[in-house]
Amino acid sequence: MSTFESKININKPVSDVYQYLSDFNNHQQLMPDSVQDWTSTVDEAHFGIQNMVQLSLQIIERVENRSINIIATGKPPFAVKLYWNLAPDSNGTLATFTINADLNMMMKMMASGPLQKLADHQTIALRSALTK
Repeated sequence: MSTFESKININKPVSDVYQYLSDFNNHQQLMPDSVQDWTSTVDEAHFGIQNMVQLSLQIIERVENRSINIIATGKPPFAVKLYWNLAPDSNGTLATFTINADLNMMMKMMASGPLQKLADHQTIALRSALTK
């Protein structure tokens, strides 16, 4: 299992960050421009990555004001789990986004850079969305 992680401080209470992340309808704002054809409900999202693959994600667990756990459903190219963990800190909230991907050696060489870039993009976009 390969792990990609990004942390960011957000000047908002944990409850505000949790409320935003607990609804998949808000996650479209966190995605890079290569994501297309986004559809979502509170619990699920379906989208395509430009010229690559269609993906479906589902929130499988919410722990109020602490964490949101997400899995890829359907037929993803590799098993992947996404985790948002939230903790109060002196400036508001420390948000940690983690991607765990089951990558073989070849996929790891190809996907490691883009997956780390995605983790970093999501945390930066979250702070931007919540501090407008």
